[in-house]
Amino acid sequence: MREYSASFLPRKHLSMTKIASLFAAALCIVACSSASIAADNQLTEQEQKTGWQLLFNGTDYTGWKCNNGKEIASDVVDHAMQPHKSGGYIIIYEKQFGDFILKCDVKMPETCNSGIFFRVENPADPVNTGFEAQIATGDGTSCHDFGAIYDLVPTTKNASKGPGQWDTVEMKCQGAEISVKVNGELVCEMNTDEFDQPGERAIAGDHKYKLDGKSRAIKDFARSGYLGFQDHNHPVWYKNVKLLPLNPKK
Repeated sequence: MREYSASFLPRKHLSMTKIASLFAAALCIVACSSASIAADNQLTEQEQKTGWQLLFNGTDYTGWKCNNGKEIASDVVDHAMQPHKSGGYIIIYEKQFGDFILKCDVKMPETCNSGIFFRVENPADPVNTGFEAQIATGDGTSCHDFGAIYDLVPTTKNASKGPGQWDTVEMKCQGAEISVKVNGELVCEMNTDEFDQPGERAIAGDHKYKLDGKSRAIKDFARSGYLGFQDHNHPVWYKNVKLLPLNPKK
C-alpha cells in the first residue's frame, strides 16, 4: 500500500474546511439579504424594527381616498396604485403627517405629468395648500422636471431612468427642511423658512401658490398635512409606498 506523507493529509482536510467556510459565508449573505430585501409592498425586517409604516398593501386602496372625499374609481394594476381616472385630482392617504421620510417606486408611460403631493393642508385645494415633488418625463432640470419641488426649486440633476422603468423617490420633511432623492441621489432641497416673501422661489419669477387669490409666502405653509399622488391625465404607477415618522426638528 502506498504511504502518503503527513504533509498531504492536512491539505485535503483544509480544502474541505475551506469549502465548508465558504458555504457558511454564502448562507450568511443570503440570510442578511433576506432581512434587507422585501417583496413588493412589504416592509423588510429592518424597516419594521426602525418604525417604517406601509401605506399601500399592493392589493386595494385601503386607507386611501380621493381628495374630494369620493372612493377611488381606478384599479390597482399589477400591485401598483394607478391614480389616473381615480375620480379626484389626487388620491390621498387618510392620515396626516408632519415630519417624515417617504419613499416609493414610480413608473411612467412615454408621456407623463404627475406628482407626489405632501403636507397638503386643504384636500379641496391641494394645488395651493401643499407641496409637490414633480414626476414627469423629459431630461430637463427645471422646477417642473422629475424630482423638483414643483414651481419652487429646480432639480440639480434629472436622475430618472425614463419611461417604462421603476424610479425610486425618497422625500424627507423635517421642520422647515425638505429634500428629494431620486434613485439614491440627492437632487433637490430647500429650507422653507428662507422663502418668507409672497411669490418668492429659488429661481427668477413668481411661484403659482395663492390663497384666496393672493400670493402667499412658502414659509407660511403648514408643517403637516396629507400626502397623495396626482392624476394629471396620464397613467402612472406607484408601489412600495412607505413612510417613517420623524421627530420634529427644533
